Amino acid sequence: MSNSSPKHPTGLYVLFVTEMWERFSYYGMRAIFTLYMTKALLFDKSLASNIYGNYTGLVYLTPLIGGYVADKYWGNRRSILAGGILMAIGQFLLFFSGTLYSNPTAASPFFYGGLFMLIMGNGFFKPNISSMVGQLYPEGDRRLDSAFTIFYMGINLGAFFSPLICGTLGDTGNPADFKWGFFAAGSGMVLSIIFFELMKKKYIVTPTGAPVGMPPAYYHKNRPEGDSGTATNKPLTKEEKDRIAVIFIISVFVIFFWAAFEQAGASLTFFAEEQTDRNFLGKIIPASYFQSINPLAIILLATPLAALWTGLGNKGREPSSPMKQALGLFLLSIGYLVIAFGVKGIEPGVKVSMMWLIGMYLIHTVGELCLSPIGLSMVVKLSPRQFTSILMAVWFLSTAAANKFAGVLSGLYPEPMVPVELVHQLETEHQTTLMAKAAKPELVNSVEVVSLESVNFSEVKDKAERESMVQLVATQQVVKAKSFLGFTIDSLYSFFMIFVFMAGIASLLLFFFSRKLLKMMHGIQ
Repeated sequence: MSNSSPKHPTGLYVLFVTEMWERFSYYGMRAIFTLYMTKALLFDKSLASNIYGNYTGLVYLTPLIGGYVADKYWGNRRSILAGGILMAIGQFLLFFSGTLYSNPTAASPFFYGGLFMLIMGNGFFKPNISSMVGQLYPEGDRRLDSAFTIFYMGINLGAFFSPLICGTLGDTGNPADFKWGFFAAGSGMVLSIIFFELMKKKYIVTPTGAPVGMPPAYYHKNRPEGDSGTATNKPLTKEEKDRIAVIFIISVFVIFFWAAFEQAGASLTFFAEEQTDRNFLGKIIPASYFQSINPLAIILLATPLAALWTGLGNKGREPSSPMKQALGLFLLSIGYLVIAFGVKGIEPGVKVSMMWLIGMYLIHTVGELCLSPIGLSMVVKLSPRQFTSILMAVWFLSTAAANKFAGVLSGLYPEPMVPVELVHQLETEHQTTLMAKAAKPELVNSVEVVSLESVNFSEVKDKAERESMVQLVATQQVVKAKSFLGFTIDSLYSFFMIFVFMAGIASLLLFFFSRKLLKMMHGIQ
């Protein structure tokens, strides 16, 4: 069955706004998350990256629980409400952590408790709101791809202005202000819950007016007379099994995309903070602002790209879903190749133009549009209706693995180190204490060094003197070499090239297998 009407149900826009505010909450917190850990809680980058990877990985792992509970017991609506409440509590626990940041013992329970609540809440919220989009339309409706494009724009509208608001409030240079960024994120989650609860009864319905997202018991009770209800218990056909297999196979490739893409919240934030010239018209742009580039570009480019697919489809030349996703991986590789070229050969401590970072994000955006909304639509189209939520959770499971992998890879980010002798020399000449108490000297190239983060320049009151010392230290930085699968990482160039090769190889493999996957989809594009 298909529907040629271009008009979408009002329920789509209700889900659009609900998801927009939830993503405002998530991405607002993410924009300042690693900065809060390194600047307020004084974690080193390796520990912060590990926590970031664990958190974002678990955020996308718990949808397996939420999808199962929704399909088996609660339904989508109740799961979304429960998830939203848990996430709001989590954001406000982080707010309280931020008020106590100077006392790590007191701040830690709120910090880790907040992360736990966010992880569990997202598990109930994320898979269920995505799967409800497909339930607003009759089976086979041609509007489904464009519906997910619209829905995806809602995700990115929230992701666009959240770093600007939460970053402005929290990323001020004063660690005491991070709490206001978390407070704003929590407020966005509350707005999401309220809006959904007010609108769901009237607008979250099927084309015939039946409610969408109710518990399974509701549909059992309201089953039409003569319907035994055994349809959902029938064994899967070969076509259905093949289609489910496609979801699992492409989910593996998606891991490599998101592992590279999700560097935005970790290593690319470190890069924006430390090695990007953020001076614009005499003002310093907060590092958190750069996370708004991608969602803004998605909002601007989603409609033209959707029109391109439609135009190609009318000519019978539209690529299949696997081909589009292979193209997304290829563009991700090209984006990292651009920024690798931008940093090749630069000395430690030298800052590069922000245009390299902006250019990379723009290329990544086109890649994301080829992969992510297409993937969400593909899961709905390929899933047997009774397993939509749990298979959507499987799709997010790949994102969970990717985010954990992203944290591991971010931990390989080249760490700028400073010779201990230089710091002692500056302490003697300027009669000030620059060395943090937590500094742990180590040997690099037979020179005793400490992490740059352990050198505290804020104690130098004279601005000109402080800037002179910072510049001197920057010119004498060294980088501690790390390794990954036998590949030595001793510069930003070698770090970014990891993602060039990883995404590029995954792209070529998916291109190679795309024709076979299309056959397994049995007519679904």
